[in-house]
Amino acid sequence: MTDPQTIRAAPPEQRLAGEPLPQPADAGKKPGAEPVAPSRNAPPARFNLRSGRNIVPRESIAGQALSIVIAIMAFLACLTLGAVAVVADTASTWQSDVSREVTIQLKPFDDVEMEAALRDARTLVSGFEGIGSVTILDKADTARLLEPWLGSGIDIDELPVPRLLTVQLEEGAQPDFEAIRAALSAKVPGATLDDHRAWVGRLVAMAWTTIAIGMAILVLVLTATVLTVVFATRGAMAGNRDIVEVLHFVGADSRFIAREFQRHFLVLAFRGALAGGAGAGAVFVGLALWAHVSRATPQGDQITALFGGFSIGLLGYTGIAAIIGIIALLAAATSRFTVLRHVGGLETYGRRQTE
Repeated sequence: MTDPQTIRAAPPEQRLAGEPLPQPADAGKKPGAEPVAPSRNAPPARFNLRSGRNIVPRESIAGQALSIVIAIMAFLACLTLGAVAVVADTASTWQSDVSREVTIQLKPFDDVEMEAALRDARTLVSGFEGIGSVTILDKADTARLLEPWLGSGIDIDELPVPRLLTVQLEEGAQPDFEAIRAALSAKVPGATLDDHRAWVGRLVAMAWTTIAIGMAILVLVLTATVLTVVFATRGAMAGNRDIVEVLHFVGADSRFIAREFQRHFLVLAFRGALAGGAGAGAVFVGLALWAHVSRATPQGDQITALFGGFSIGLLGYTGIAAIIGIIALLAAATSRFTVLRHVGGLETYGRRQTE
């Protein structure tokens, strides 16, 4: 049996009849193409680092848990932002209302006919400059205001309940409240004027304190999210340490490795933040619908007076979308920074070993 290597090395006249001619290494290739040396250690064709799946598995249990944690953080952050928006809008409404409306209260006396006293007070106050309109709250409206505390079906005539008048001020007017108080005290017994300024001032101060606390909570939630991503990135790198080190020492750029982790955590964080933001938006939509349905009830009126209609408006929903984007970008940036720092440590260790 003739050795194939001998056949290939022998001149043409010494080859056996019928044996194929040896083919050159570049046979079948186009002119000008560079020959590619075969390698026994070449990876299979399906090995693709660009997908990122060979470094950080996307569908691992740890990845799903991180996505759930980020969803919870995003839900709390968006809920806090929406609550801050509701409180800020309510505080602005309170400040606007106090500049346009005051209340006159008439306390009942044995020798005073209440209906006549109400009409006298309306006539007296309407004559002052800057007064737009004066409305007497009838017995039904008064009973409705007292219903949350006294229950339904109460008889105003049988109880010593004060009666109220609401005074609407003209736009931008500054009436002389001290003169109005003096005139009411002199001509209408038991009448007092309340401009609500002290009460609303305390409520507005409380509202701004609540806003400051809400913003602090928002910052804490975002900080907790960043720390969670840091620990998750370190855990992912620890679980794939051999792969990361091999890729680095065979020449993979640190930015390439960081980009794979960044893409992985960006997808996880965006998925979780989107779920959390959608949940918070659904909560505010449900509260707004409940406030609209309960508007005709005494409890609904009281809650609406304190917190408005729980509608955060277009600006609030835009803020929720911004929170979703911020959390996703923070997760990606945090992961990238953590990986670059780790790979930088490997480079420093390699230089020390070389020295």
